[in-house]
Amino acid sequence: MSATITKLTPTSLSALLCARICHDLISPVGALGTAIEILDDPSNVDMHGDAMDLVRTSSRQAAAKLKFLRLAFGAAGSAPGVISSSEITTLTNDMFRDAKADLVWNIDTDGVDKDRARILMNLIMLAVQAAPRGGTVTITRIGRGAGTEAGADFTLVSTGPKVRLADDVARAIAGKAPEDGFDGRSIQPLYASLLARDANGTVGASATEEAITFTANFDVKPAA
Repeated sequence: MSATITKLTPTSLSALLCARICHDLISPVGALGTAIEILDDPSNVDMHGDAMDLVRTSSRQAAAKLKFLRLAFGAAGSAPGVISSSEITTLTNDMFRDAKADLVWNIDTDGVDKDRARILMNLIMLAVQAAPRGGTVTITRIGRGAGTEAGADFTLVSTGPKVRLADDVARAIAGKAPEDGFDGRSIQPLYASLLARDANGTVGASATEEAITFTANFDVKPAA
């Protein structure tokens, strides 16, 4: 890692991750506030139906993001364990229900080790972000060896119009500081890189004109 990253203190890292979470939540929470203001205004009775629709949509979005981010960024319980593939799929589909890109799943296991599940979910965030105008994000996991503790590769491919791998994302996921330093957006790919390192793995990103590819590779652990 570069010298710039070594100066990123634990307090700076936590502050930037909090900024990222707040950025993801501000839109639905702000919309809830707007809807409540309309409902509280007796002069806007004709808009109460639309306001209630906004409450339903925004509360759903806020709940989906909180559940997803709790696992992607948080410990989700301190004990090690396995996250079921169905839970990962449900949390992710709910999180990105309103995203322009469609998610295509190709997972060959019923469960994923919790640490690796967090890495996968962080890569999904980056893959969806890489397709801002829609398209397809194909999520593939191919296990190597027996059991959930065996090595596994994740591959995520984003295709569609104007797919793009931002320079700061490419640098951060490679463990390098962006030229202008980290912010709430670029800290997330660095976090994915740090998670992978702690899990004896690596993450990477590559780009062509047609597709952006994110990968995670892990060492194979001997079967018990």
